[in-house]
Amino acid sequence: MVFKCLSFSQLSNQELYEIMALRQEVFVVEQDCPYLDADGKDQPAWHLLGFDDHQKLVAYTRLLDKGISYSKYPSIGRVVTSPSVRGKGWGIALMKESVRQIELLFGKQDIKISAQVYLDKFYRSLGFQPTGEEYLEDNIPHVGMIWKAQ
Repeated sequence: MVFKCLSFSQLSNQELYEIMALRQEVFVVEQDCPYLDADGKDQPAWHLLGFDDHQKLVAYTRLLDKGISYSKYPSIGRVVTSPSVRGKGWGIALMKESVRQIELLFGKQDIKISAQVYLDKFYRSLGFQPTGEEYLEDNIPHVGMIWKAQ
Protein backbone atom coordinates (compact mmCIF):
# COMPACT_ATOMS: atom_id res chain seq x y z
CA MET A 1 0.00 0.00 0.00
CA VAL A 2 1.17 3.49 -0.84
CA PHE A 3 -0.09 6.31 1.38
CA LYS A 4 -0.65 9.96 0.59
CA CYS A 5 -1.69 12.50 3.21
CA LEU A 6 -3.19 15.66 1.76
CA SER A 7 -5.09 18.70 2.93
CA PHE A 8 -8.49 19.31 1.34
CA SER A 9 -7.08 21.97 -0.99
CA GLN A 10 -4.33 19.58 -2.14
CA LEU A 11 -6.79 16.88 -3.23
CA SER A 12 -7.32 16.58 -6.96
CA ASN A 13 -10.88 16.36 -8.24
CA GLN A 14 -10.21 12.69 -9.07
CA GLU A 15 -8.93 11.93 -5.55
CA LEU A 16 -11.92 13.65 -3.95
CA TYR A 17 -14.27 11.69 -6.22
CA GLU A 18 -12.58 8.39 -5.30
CA ILE A 19 -12.77 9.23 -1.58
CA MET A 20 -16.48 10.02 -1.74
CA ALA A 21 -17.17 6.92 -3.86
CA LEU A 22 -15.37 4.63 -1.37
CA ARG A 23 -17.09 6.21 1.63
CA GLN A 24 -20.51 5.86 -0.04
CA GLU A 25 -19.80 2.28 -1.15
CA VAL A 26 -19.13 1.18 2.41
CA PHE A 27 -20.99 3.55 4.75
CA VAL A 28 -24.17 4.11 2.72
CA VAL A 29 -24.57 1.06 0.47
CA GLU A 30 -22.82 -1.81 2.31
CA GLN A 31 -23.92 -0.72 5.78
CA ASP A 32 -27.34 0.37 4.49
CA CYS A 33 -27.09 3.66 6.35
CA PRO A 34 -28.31 6.76 4.55
CA TYR A 35 -26.70 9.77 6.21
CA LEU A 36 -25.23 13.11 5.22
CA ASP A 37 -21.56 12.30 4.61
CA ALA A 38 -20.69 15.88 3.62
CA ASP A 39 -20.68 17.19 7.19
CA GLY A 40 -18.43 20.24 6.80
CA LYS A 41 -15.40 18.54 8.37
CA ASP A 42 -13.67 17.56 5.13
CA GLN A 43 -12.37 21.08 4.46
CA PRO A 44 -10.35 21.47 7.71
CA ALA A 45 -9.27 17.80 7.63
CA TRP A 46 -6.20 16.03 6.36
CA HIS A 47 -7.01 13.06 4.17
CA LEU A 48 -4.99 9.84 4.32
CA LEU A 49 -5.38 7.85 1.12
CA GLY A 50 -4.13 4.27 0.72
CA PHE A 51 -3.60 2.97 -2.81
CA ASP A 52 -3.00 -0.58 -4.01
CA ASP A 53 -0.41 -1.63 -6.61
CA HIS A 54 -2.78 -0.55 -9.40
CA GLN A 55 -3.15 2.99 -7.95
CA LYS A 56 -6.73 2.23 -6.87
CA LEU A 57 -7.93 3.90 -3.66
CA VAL A 58 -8.66 1.03 -1.25
CA ALA A 59 -8.22 2.62 2.20
CA TYR A 60 -8.94 6.03 3.68
CA THR A 61 -9.15 8.02 6.92
CA ARG A 62 -9.95 11.62 7.74
CA LEU A 63 -7.58 13.25 10.25
CA LEU A 64 -8.87 16.14 12.34
CA ASP A 65 -7.09 18.45 14.74
CA LYS A 66 -8.51 18.97 18.22
CA GLY A 67 -11.38 21.41 18.34
CA ILE A 68 -13.12 19.99 15.24
CA SER A 69 -14.74 16.74 16.42
CA TYR A 70 -13.53 16.82 20.02
CA SER A 71 -12.42 19.86 21.99
CA LYS A 72 -9.47 18.13 23.70
CA TYR A 73 -8.39 15.53 21.15
CA PRO A 74 -7.37 15.19 17.54
CA SER A 75 -9.33 12.42 15.87
CA ILE A 76 -9.35 9.82 13.14
CA GLY A 77 -12.63 9.38 11.33
CA ARG A 78 -14.31 7.97 8.24
CA VAL A 79 -12.08 4.90 8.60
CA VAL A 80 -12.79 2.75 5.56
CA THR A 81 -11.25 -0.07 3.56
CA SER A 82 -12.56 -1.45 0.32
CA PRO A 83 -14.21 -4.88 0.60
CA SER A 84 -11.61 -6.06 -1.91
CA VAL A 85 -8.74 -5.73 0.61
CA ARG A 86 -10.37 -6.75 3.89
CA GLY A 87 -8.69 -9.49 5.89
CA LYS A 88 -5.29 -8.67 4.39
CA GLY A 89 -3.96 -6.34 7.11
CA TRP A 90 -4.71 -3.13 5.25
CA GLY A 91 -6.92 -1.80 8.04
CA ILE A 92 -4.12 -2.26 10.56
CA ALA A 93 -1.63 -0.52 8.28
CA LEU A 94 -4.12 2.28 7.66
CA MET A 95 -4.70 2.94 11.36
CA LYS A 96 -1.00 2.78 12.23
CA GLU A 97 -0.25 5.28 9.47
CA SER A 98 -3.16 7.45 10.65
CA VAL A 99 -1.70 7.63 14.17
CA ARG A 100 1.74 8.40 12.70
CA GLN A 101 0.32 11.18 10.52
CA ILE A 102 -1.65 12.70 13.43
CA GLU A 103 1.62 12.90 15.38
CA LEU A 104 3.42 14.52 12.43
CA LEU A 105 0.62 17.01 11.79
CA PHE A 106 -0.55 17.89 15.30
CA GLY A 107 2.14 16.61 17.69
CA LYS A 108 2.23 13.62 20.00
CA GLN A 109 -1.01 13.55 21.98
CA ASP A 110 -3.91 11.27 22.81
CA ILE A 111 -6.29 10.56 19.91
CA LYS A 112 -10.03 9.99 20.13
CA ILE A 113 -12.25 8.07 17.71
CA SER A 114 -15.92 7.23 17.44
CA ALA A 115 -15.77 3.49 16.74
CA GLN A 116 -18.47 1.21 15.49
CA VAL A 117 -19.00 -1.25 18.36
CA TYR A 118 -18.55 -4.35 16.19
CA LEU A 119 -14.94 -3.20 15.53
CA ASP A 120 -14.09 -2.97 19.25
CA LYS A 121 -11.61 -5.88 19.14
CA PHE A 122 -9.86 -4.44 16.07
CA TYR A 123 -9.35 -1.01 17.68
CA ARG A 124 -8.30 -2.51 21.03
CA SER A 125 -5.61 -4.51 19.19
CA LEU A 126 -4.18 -1.16 18.06
CA GLY A 127 -4.13 0.30 21.57
CA PHE A 128 -7.44 2.17 21.61
CA GLN A 129 -9.49 1.85 24.81
CA PRO A 130 -13.22 2.51 25.19
CA THR A 131 -14.36 5.56 27.07
CA GLY A 132 -17.94 6.22 28.07
CA GLU A 133 -21.13 4.43 27.12
CA GLU A 134 -22.27 3.10 23.77
CA TYR A 135 -24.43 5.43 21.69
CA LEU A 136 -26.21 5.40 18.36
CA GLU A 137 -24.71 7.35 15.50
CA ASP A 138 -26.73 7.12 12.29
CA ASN A 139 -28.53 4.12 13.86
CA ILE A 140 -25.27 2.18 14.27
CA PRO A 141 -23.92 1.43 17.79
CA HIS A 142 -20.70 3.36 18.47
CA VAL A 143 -18.38 3.91 21.41
CA GLY A 144 -15.77 6.57 22.03
CA MET A 145 -12.22 5.20 22.18
CA ILE A 146 -8.92 6.84 23.08
CA TRP A 147 -5.39 5.97 22.02
CA LYS A 148 -2.88 7.17 24.63
CA ALA A 149 0.28 8.79 23.30
CA GLN A 150 3.46 7.16 24.58
